[in-house]
Amino acid sequence: MAKKLVIVESPSKAKTIGKYLGKDYEVIASQGHIIDLPVSKLGVDIENGFKPQYVTMKGKAKIIKEMKDKAKGKENIYIATDPDREGEAIAWHIKNTLAIDDNEKCRIEFNEITKNAVKNAVDNVRSIDYNLVDAQQARRVLDRIVGYKLSPVLWKKVKRGLSAGRVQSVALKIIIDREREIESFVPQEYWDLSVLLEKEKSTFLAKFYGKDNKKIELKDKKQVDKIIKDIDKKDYEVVDVKYSQRKKNPAPPFTTSSLQQEASRKLGFGVKKTMMIAQKLYEAGYITYMRTDSVRISEEARAMAKKYIVSNYSEKYYENRYFKTNQNAQDAHEAIRPSNLDNVVENLAKDEYKLYMLIVNRFLASQMAVAIYDMTKVSINVCDYNFIANGSVIKFDGFMRLYIEGKDKKDDEDENENILPKLDIKDKLKQIELIPKQKFTEPPARYTEASLVKVLEEKGIGRPSTYAPTISTIEDRLYIEKENKALVPTELGKIVNELLENNFKNIVDEKFTAQMETKLDMVAENKENYLDMLKEFYDPFIKNLEQVQDKIERVKIPEEVTDIVCELCGRNMVIKQGRFGKFLACPGYPECKNAKPIVETVDIPCPKCGGKILVKKSKKKRKFYVCENNTNSPDSKCDYISWNKPKKTK
Repeated sequence: MAKKLVIVESPSKAKTIGKYLGKDYEVIASQGHIIDLPVSKLGVDIENGFKPQYVTMKGKAKIIKEMKDKAKGKENIYIATDPDREGEAIAWHIKNTLAIDDNEKCRIEFNEITKNAVKNAVDNVRSIDYNLVDAQQARRVLDRIVGYKLSPVLWKKVKRGLSAGRVQSVALKIIIDREREIESFVPQEYWDLSVLLEKEKSTFLAKFYGKDNKKIELKDKKQVDKIIKDIDKKDYEVVDVKYSQRKKNPAPPFTTSSLQQEASRKLGFGVKKTMMIAQKLYEAGYITYMRTDSVRISEEARAMAKKYIVSNYSEKYYENRYFKTNQNAQDAHEAIRPSNLDNVVENLAKDEYKLYMLIVNRFLASQMAVAIYDMTKVSINVCDYNFIANGSVIKFDGFMRLYIEGKDKKDDEDENENILPKLDIKDKLKQIELIPKQKFTEPPARYTEASLVKVLEEKGIGRPSTYAPTISTIEDRLYIEKENKALVPTELGKIVNELLENNFKNIVDEKFTAQMETKLDMVAENKENYLDMLKEFYDPFIKNLEQVQDKIERVKIPEEVTDIVCELCGRNMVIKQGRFGKFLACPGYPECKNAKPIVETVDIPCPKCGGKILVKKSKKKRKFYVCENNTNSPDSKCDYISWNKPKKTK
């Protein structure tokens, strides 16, 4: 019989750790939190020092009984919940539930689930870190106060089922502020002028720079036409050639935020999906802990990277590189990296394998040599006008042999390599074609999940563990919706944001929210008392709430009227939002209860039978295309169905 008990959070983590510890240890899972604030009420005693009123979570009584039974007669009990503030709070609740003495050393933690890391953790047992517990408890109480005090105001003044939150409301405001920028944006015309030149049958592009070596911005067609008239078919001459080298450094290994952004760019994963897969990879022992804001890696990891790079690419591809962690980062854990490069990955699911290899390649690339480019800049004169041709050739690929960081937005022209022929000063060049292009300045892009995470991190709003639930919440509350990957505020989201902006400025203020995060960090470092911090927030917050809540007028959500006529009563139907998305409803409710789904179509006929193509969504909200005559039955007139939108031409 096992003499020692280890308690972790998930069954898969328990299974992995059990393999390393042997028969003297029994490993069981709490399956997350076992104690929490009650769902049906505030659950915080404000008058008595913001004391939380914890209760056993629904469905956890059986797990608690099992833990108590397993703990009986054990020589040692080790609590190995996740190595962060939330994990520390769960460990504290388990300790209290099992009546373990406050000073007893029962807490173990590891940043990666490997044999050495787990055994080392067991050899270095510590007591519960109450500073981390206080920081997590303060966050939980703070969020509960904001949510449970503000949400009823939204229910009363807008509609039931809405919510406000300390981080979610700021995230919503950031999205809406961007939408306002887009709506108020006035495009400005500008022009590009390029010339295709030839030397000894080799052609290349040069871009217009200016006149008399002074840069000129091209504003309109008239200006461009005059330049073309002045230089067309005239003599082009090389007046200067400069050679240089450019070095490009690799990106650091992943933090939580950068992993979420890169998985979105390269794999098309949402933030929530990325974190769910990363959690599985961590618990199965494939990667280090996935909630971190540090780019630091251990010396052991460096040695592992060096061995792999040298044996697979040669010594010249290796560089022992250190990255500087952001000054606002907690730096409690290493960056996200593979636990062991010898792991067998055949049993990983497709998406798990994709994310795992993204993490592996980014980690290895961070310890590889710089990429080196040979750069050429050629100055060309025609009459008094100046053109410039830039060219680059990779001299040494370095880390780029394995990994190139993704970008949020690509400029195709910048991405295209311009290969230049051998050019010397006084070379005469032949004009092949002048290429004028009219362009207009574009508004800033809407946020995607990836770019929103980036801005939240830059502004210090929330922490790595909060980004995924924050975005999920504002989407579930129907404050935003996705168009392709862009986050677009709904009318409801705009109404809620305006109400909060007008009446609760601090709640949606970016700097105020970031300051609260800093204070929570100070609580974790024992530099601030968490009760003082809560009181400092609560007193002005509740005073403001009492002053404004009765003055706020009820807001009616405008209905979007369509040109679709109700076949029962003749009224124009309106678009309503339900649990499962938008639908058409008769505005005459309750006299007329007619309702029907919104059928989205594309203006391309079915490539098989010519029928209408309907746009539908899978359970995972992925769009697919199906012919209206495909009834998914044996007597179906057509069997066309596809993930890809049909095209007008074959």
